[in-house]
Amino acid sequence: MTQPATARRLKFEIFRFNPEDENSEPHIDSFEIDETPFMSLYIALNRIREVHDPGLQFDFACRSAICGSCGMMVNGRPALACRTLTSDLPEDIQLYPLPAFKLIGDLSVDTGTWFRGMAERTEAWIHERQPFDPEAEEERMSDDIAAAIYEGDRCIECGCCVASCGVANLDPEFLAGAGLNRVARFMMDPRDQRSDAEWFEVVAGDEGVFGCVGMMACADVCPKELPLLEVYAYLRRKTLGARFMARNTKKKSA
Repeated sequence: MTQPATARRLKFEIFRFNPEDENSEPHIDSFEIDETPFMSLYIALNRIREVHDPGLQFDFACRSAICGSCGMMVNGRPALACRTLTSDLPEDIQLYPLPAFKLIGDLSVDTGTWFRGMAERTEAWIHERQPFDPEAEEERMSDDIAAAIYEGDRCIECGCCVASCGVANLDPEFLAGAGLNRVARFMMDPRDQRSDAEWFEVVAGDEGVFGCVGMMACADVCPKELPLLEVYAYLRRKTLGARFMARNTKKKSA
């Protein structure tokens, strides 16, 4: 008769710090719990909070891996707690907050301010030249373009790509994977009437696609597996083409 496997004893080392408390100092707290079948980090953290420390801070909104709020550093790698199984990890687990974002407390960070700032800087909304006409016939969009736009819209803004990016950790103005993916989504949208020259001002330069050093850690950690390499290639082609056209126009006018 086969004996049931003995449950592992998991040891968690969790970063703790409350920036709102002047008496709080950054430190590591250790907790131990028994592993259960199909346990995720989300379940484990709730177990720790219920049994050991009700003051433990971490973000979550669901366990469906679509909200993106439970991103954290898991053994040095950005990941979502809700879709990371403890069975895929060693018995010793280190949890830290995502870098590049403002710390709220413990494992909780403010990704919303970063994403709002990115959207405002890139004006991530449809730019129309003509006033909206509710009586006008709806314009057709090709299936290929619609599919490409949908692909970009699958980003859940979890911040994992930003946290994994060496450039974004050094330069808070760098758009990183999420920001550049957002730009590409509107750049390929035929309803957006911005010219290539206008897009060049948005995405070129050190804060845009040419600031990327090409390590592609963003693509490695993206929980939705967005094709960020293809996004960067698209943006580079478009911006270089816009620059080439601008130079030719300038030469002809001279």
